[in-house]
Amino acid sequence: MLPEQRDSITNTFVVTLVLCVVCSLMVSTAAVALKEVQSKNKILDRQRNIIAAAGLHENPDSMSATEVTDFFKPERIEQKMVDLATGKYAENPEVTGESYDERKAAKDEKMNATIKGDRFNIGIDKREKYARVYLVKGSDGKLEQVVLPIYGKGLWSTMYGFVAIRSDLKTINGLTYYEHGETPGLGGEVENKKWKALWKGKHIWKGEMDDANLRVGVAKGTPSGENAEYMVDGLSGATITSRGVDSMLKYWLSSDAFGPFLKSLATN
Repeated sequence: MLPEQRDSITNTFVVTLVLCVVCSLMVSTAAVALKEVQSKNKILDRQRNIIAAAGLHENPDSMSATEVTDFFKPERIEQKMVDLATGKYAENPEVTGESYDERKAAKDEKMNATIKGDRFNIGIDKREKYARVYLVKGSDGKLEQVVLPIYGKGLWSTMYGFVAIRSDLKTINGLTYYEHGETPGLGGEVENKKWKALWKGKHIWKGEMDDANLRVGVAKGTPSGENAEYMVDGLSGATITSRGVDSMLKYWLSSDAFGPFLKSLATN
């Protein structure tokens, strides 16, 4: 083949096409091969954040996969699926396995529920009907904490986190966010250890466990007087992010979400 024929438009197109196909096959093969690893890492990351919210380890990120897995034995941290409408544990096999994805369920008309009204506006219209909860137990098998997933809109993103509640079911033990796109140094301070530490010991309700008594949240400025029992300082320069944290905590702890479950747990 003459040099000018090798440099023809047809040959250039063929070479480009072959390269695209080969690269596509390589990427597809890698994606399939790594899918199981990615799934395991996703679960591991979720578990580390649950440990962080519950305050079970000073630095969960430093824990090995084996150390994390040891925490998640049923006698230490038991995972359960809850029907948010009733507050009862779900028995539907479709939602009780590890393959169940809350985010996908929230987008599935058969598996989601409408977030009604704007009483606690978290910036999202739909949520999943079933959600995972984590029961943290002591060496005697008794409940020490319950860890609940929470999410809602900040300024730039949907923020995903966990809130840990003590066995009295009225006091926060920890709060952590593991995924968000808020501005570093402003809304991104939801990850700041000092700010997260402020939540420990805050009360959720003033009196009975009903929506009218929900007090937990983020104050505009430094909370004073009675509010100091229930609220933490807002994030400086991040009003909308702070408002998002306040709204999502109130929503997920209300009768529209985990409220029925917490009441059910309190009576058992």
